[in-house]
Amino acid sequence: MRTIFHINDSLQNKISYWLLACFLIALPYDHFYSELILVIFAVHTLIHLNKNRLKNIFTRPVLLVSAIFLLGAIGMLYSPDKPEAINVATRQLAILVFPVLLSLNELDLEKYKWRLLMAFGYSCTGVIIYLFGDALHTILYFHLPLSSLYSLAFMNHNFSLPIEMHATYLSLYVAFSISIFLYALSGKSVFKHKWLYIFCILMLSLGMLQLSSRAVFIALVLVINFVFPLMLFSGRKRLRFFVSALLVSALVFFVISNIDSFRFRYISELRKDLIDNAVVIEKTEPRMARWEATLELVKRAPMIGYGSGAEKELLKQMYFEKKFYNAYLNEFNAHNEYLSIQLKWGLVGLSLYCFILFAGARIALKRKYLLFTAFMVIIAVVSVSENILDLNKGIFFYAFFFSFFLLMNRSKISNNSANLIGQEATPKTNNPF
Repeated sequence: MRTIFHINDSLQNKISYWLLACFLIALPYDHFYSELILVIFAVHTLIHLNKNRLKNIFTRPVLLVSAIFLLGAIGMLYSPDKPEAINVATRQLAILVFPVLLSLNELDLEKYKWRLLMAFGYSCTGVIIYLFGDALHTILYFHLPLSSLYSLAFMNHNFSLPIEMHATYLSLYVAFSISIFLYALSGKSVFKHKWLYIFCILMLSLGMLQLSSRAVFIALVLVINFVFPLMLFSGRKRLRFFVSALLVSALVFFVISNIDSFRFRYISELRKDLIDNAVVIEKTEPRMARWEATLELVKRAPMIGYGSGAEKELLKQMYFEKKFYNAYLNEFNAHNEYLSIQLKWGLVGLSLYCFILFAGARIALKRKYLLFTAFMVIIAVVSVSENILDLNKGIFFYAFFFSFFLLMNRSKISNNSANLIGQEATPKTNNPF
């Protein structure tokens, strides 16, 4: 833990590092803190700006991350609701700010990547421990049986309520943190550190079950069962890891199937969400029915969509017409990033977003960087069920880590503009430290 906060570098780089570490530590908490730290980091970077680094802004990695924001800015020109478009653009400004700042800042991200990733992982572990502690305190205060911890009253949004964070976005952080610690565990680290990583993985895994975000859970299963064995091992080691991961996944599924609250959340509600009719079920409408309503709007403006900021009002009208009153009153968005982007910017926007995800995955695979690949898988899968780029916590997660992974090797990128995306950044050793 001490090594996370003590680095041997210039004072300027120390401050940059501490600000980024504090940003990652604050990320699971109220967005005020992460926004404040981002502003301070921006000011610090601009104060120490080296004019020679300005050329780093005009590179493909920066453009790749910021492309969605730039498309949104164009979409504002034909938006039917410009105030809402400006509101969304303000939230999404981080998608432009992060790649620009990280490309201008002189901190060597490659050198300190594991300290920063560990800071994020430990922070998420601390959040989960706190949430379990708060749940147990509530149970003891009201003299409830301990078994009620695994009831619906302490699951999903109810579990993350004490930190006022959407369960799916906290699950994003938890799933990525599990990937970080698993990768660290696979390296040749100190024995006592391995036990710490195992403890963090267990706590985060319990938190993952409690948060019960189905999309993130599916993404994590894919990462552990396929990304890890394919990218981290070969031969018999790969087979052993794959079989072990498969057996653990089967055990988790068995537990989910045999605990009523988990079975209801993970299986019954998923089945209801995929129903394609508009029957109201338990005061909510099936997600599939809302997706079909969104598709009806998409078909009316297929090429360039309706413009930035149009999604909210268009969907409210459609929900009212279809008598989806719960979705109407709660002003639900599309709950699907692919459909949301197509609704706002048509096939042009959808093609761009798919290209961004494909390009990011291609770079991750070419560099053989497991955590980058895991990040891209998580983003691609969760985009099926959430508007991940509409809320602050999803925007910050996407913008920071996408920029972070792409720009870690920026010294090589700057030196060879002809191969801005194809550079290798894989450590030669299996030890991540």
